[in-house]
Amino acid sequence: MTARYRRSRASEIRLPAGPWGGSDGAVPFDAMSFDPRTSFGPRVAAGYDDVPRGDEAAAVARLAELAGGGPALELAIGTGRIALPLAATGVRVDGIELSAAMIERLRARPGGDALAVTRGDMSLVELPDRYRLVFVVFNSLMNLLTQDDQVRCVANAARHLTDDGVFVVENVVPDPMYALRQDRDGVDQYVDAGRIGADGVTVEVGRYDRATQRVDKCHVRLGPGGVTVDPLALRHVWPSELDLMARMAGLRLRSRWGGWSGEPFDARSLRHVSVYAR
Repeated sequence: MTARYRRSRASEIRLPAGPWGGSDGAVPFDAMSFDPRTSFGPRVAAGYDDVPRGDEAAAVARLAELAGGGPALELAIGTGRIALPLAATGVRVDGIELSAAMIERLRARPGGDALAVTRGDMSLVELPDRYRLVFVVFNSLMNLLTQDDQVRCVANAARHLTDDGVFVVENVVPDPMYALRQDRDGVDQYVDAGRIGADGVTVEVGRYDRATQRVDKCHVRLGPGGVTVDPLALRHVWPSELDLMARMAGLRLRSRWGGWSGEPFDARSLRHVSVYAR
């Protein structure tokens, strides 16, 4: 899977007993009721970093350079995939995280108990310290499901910066969503095949609302044990839209790359790493 559709923070629910194969009687998934405040529990946290993306070392090196020896704040710090190796370079890393289970998983990892992590909404929590680097990576900005929430998050990031600090965002580019098939209601939709094996298959099913830029999707697994789904809701944000959010917060785009190694950002880029400063 590409970075656009790699599994993010989602919760698994088994379908009720019946023709779909589930057996534990859980409530069926309703995409529109997805709530990021309650959906990233212990099971998700336990397996969140099982499959490295492969660019972690490049991300840590770039962020350490941008921190310039100063303290860093990660929004949606999760289980510490980036924060822990960044802290190992000597950068002090603090974090904000909504999920108690993710924080617990972070604490259980080597060095995790040394990081100061505040539980709460990254668009609202205000800490007393100011940072040379504030960053949000791996599409986590899209976990905020409205434009207003995303605007508040960028403004909150700016509030936490020192005068010479930088705000870094890693996010996908939503252009491919506009090549999807539209249903009778005018809503774009897709079905992507994932892993196919003798023990079962995985598919991703999603719908994209152009008016709200929201994606509601499920990773569906079918196998001998029945059917399970990992629901996820996201709000896509365009690079140009993000630039305007940053301007509203008193920041300007300083650099933009197509990846952590400084790849050029162009019409073929599927993601971007954007650096903002005052």
